[in-house]
This record gives sequence, structure tokens and C-alpha cells, in this order.
Amino acid sequence: MKVLVFAHRLELGGTQTNAIELAATVRDTYGHDVVLFATPGPASELARGKGLRLIDAPAATTHPSPAVMRALRAAVRAEKPDLIHVWDWPQCFDAYFGEHLVHRVPLLCTMMGMVVPSFVPRQLPTTFGTQQLAEDARRSRTGTVDLLEPPVDVDFNAPGAVDPAPFKEKFGLTDDKTTIVTVSRLVEWLKLESLLRSIQAVDLLAATHAVRLVIVGEGTAAEQVAARAAEVNRKHGTDVVVLTGGLLDPRPAYEAADVMLGMGGSALRTLAFAKPIVVLGEKGFSLPFDESTVGYFRQHGYYGLGKGTETPADLAAQIEPMIEDSLLRKELGEFGRGVVVEHYGLDPAARGLEELYRRVAAAPAHRTTTAREGARTVAMLTARRLPAPVKDKLRAVVRRLAPNRGQGVAS
Repeated sequence: MKVLVFAHRLELGGTQTNAIELAATVRDTYGHDVVLFATPGPASELARGKGLRLIDAPAATTHPSPAVMRALRAAVRAEKPDLIHVWDWPQCFDAYFGEHLVHRVPLLCTMMGMVVPSFVPRQLPTTFGTQQLAEDARRSRTGTVDLLEPPVDVDFNAPGAVDPAPFKEKFGLTDDKTTIVTVSRLVEWLKLESLLRSIQAVDLLAATHAVRLVIVGEGTAAEQVAARAAEVNRKHGTDVVVLTGGLLDPRPAYEAADVMLGMGGSALRTLAFAKPIVVLGEKGFSLPFDESTVGYFRQHGYYGLGKGTETPADLAAQIEPMIEDSLLRKELGEFGRGVVVEHYGLDPAARGLEELYRRVAAAPAHRTTTAREGARTVAMLTARRLPAPVKDKLRAVVRRLAPNRGQGVAS
């Protein structure tokens, strides 16, 4: 088959890595012709390193984007793919209203966020990254819903796969302190709260323990993170928090860590490196990964929502046993490595995705349903920007477009 993978802007992030690694594995294992369509960024080098052909998409701040849709039309005309695999809902809109609705190109949409977006056309075949999200989606969507958990290349990401010494030397990571590492995009959405909470927790720990926090990443919230790190470093008179910036290959940071903090794909790569981790989320969520919590993470994903009452001291208390007990770190690391090898390998994920590609490519779109769902999506997106009285009227339009599901307009 010919597959056009439509990915995020190629920043350094877990979803971008997932899209690139799966595209290359599907190509190499099954012989399909796979081309990547995305806005260039630092991860373009990763795509080129995997031998993927990259078609540049224009940058966009709103979706659907007329500029992106025009570029996608040109790419589809030139490549003639059997289907388009879109990563996340903004790109889904760019592909839906032209290539799928007008030109009837089969479309598969992968959602890697932690919610089921009600405004995405419901008949589209979709994948979600956790068992719980897939179960929730099946209750509200009419199209097929499959599970596509974030995969990990467990050979590329493995204990001893890289030498951490140059990384440690570059950033002054001496062995007299316990090194806590987080690898994350430094952005406001989803990430910033936990990053600032991590800094506060290590600030508390540094009063009684020889610790440092190494933050690997870049993004729009980098200045806020750096400002808070500078405050903590001034308070302690030493580099308690070290910022490295973004790394195209962050594996040395994982290998250098004694303890990891993170979420999503980064949490899974942590487990692949046999490192202990406290998994972070939003609204104060944090939970160590161990035998008592693995069931939660397998069901809900490596993320969570707290009650909003949790404090940095709570996170510090979860980290502290890992700092103090090297044997515990070893046991937790070995257990995590076993889980990720068994359940999250790249090859099984690619096998399931290739089967899904065949199913999606063989199922023609129903034009009437596609148009009706597209109109419903437009109504819902428009309503989000309108005052309440007008929004109420649009709710009635949505109900007429989709009387059997009863989903209201998102606020």
C-alpha cells in the first residue's frame, strides 16, 4: 500500500517520535510505501535518519487551515495514497474537509491526547492511546475504535544502549548527587503544571538530600521554567535544577538518571531504560510506577488527573524512598523493563497498525454520512466561539444532525 502519514509539526515530542518510528517500522516490516507529511522542525532529522521521505507542510495556527489543505491536496495528487493516517484532531480537520469529504480518500485518525474529543466526526476510524479512552470512545462514536498504545523501541531504548558520560560531563552531573530527570516538551498545555511542581518538590528535597533535577526539553514555556529554576538555584546556592534544552536523542539523559519523572511516551521510555519513575499528570496527579499501580497505568495510560489538593510535598514524599534506597530503584527498574517489553514493543504496535491500514483502505466512505458529520463538526467548532444564546441554537442544529447520540456542543 501507499500510506501518507500526516503528523504534527515535527517538534521534539513523544507523539512525533511515535509517528516517525511506526511509519518506518511499517515500511521496513511490511514493504509499504510510506511518506511523511508534516511541518518541519527539529524531529525532521529523526525522520530523515529513519529514511522517511518528508513532504513539508506549511505552519498553521488554526485548523482547518486553507494553506495546509492546499498543500495536502498537492501531496495527495502527487503520491496517490491508499489512505491518510492523521495524528491528532487538528490535522484531522485539515484532511477531513478536503481529501476525505471531497476526494473520498480513506482516513484514519490517531488521538494521543487524554480525552475523547466530541467534535471529531464520529464515523471516522480512530485509535486511542489507553484502554479506558478506547472504551469511552466506543460509547459515543459510530466508527471503529482501536487501541494504539504509545510504542517503544525496546532495543534502541535499553539499559546500556548509550554512554551517558559525555552528557553528564557536558552538564556537570557529578555522582555526588542523586540525579532526577524529566524529559518533556516545555509547553503550557498538559506539561507546565507538572514541570513547576517537580521543581518545587526537588526544592523541598534539596533541603535534606543531595539531589538535582535535570529538565530536558524546549518549548513555549521554557522561560517560565527557567525563571523558577533560577529562583531555586539562588536559594540553595548551587545548581539544584539543570536545564539542558531540547535533545534530538535524549537517551543519554534517561541512562544518566537515578529517578525519572514524566508522563506518556516519556514514562514508557523510562521503563525501557529500567529506571524507576513517578508518573505525573495534571491537577496535582503523581503516582509511582510499581506492582501495585501497574494495573491503573495499563488501563488509564501513563497520566492522570488529581483532585487539585495535592502539594509538591506529596510528590517529594513519593520520590524520597527512591532517592534513599538503591536496591528499591533497581527492583522498580527491572519490573518496569519487563512490563514495557511485554506490552509496548514497537513491532507488535506496527503489526496491529498495518492490519488497521488494510481495513481502513478497504472501507469506502459514505458520502452522506461524511457530509452530515462534517456539518456537525463545523457547528460544534463554531459554537465554541459564540455567546450562550447562539450556542443554544446551534445545539439544536447538532441534535438534528445527530439525533441518536445526544452529544451537546462543547463549551
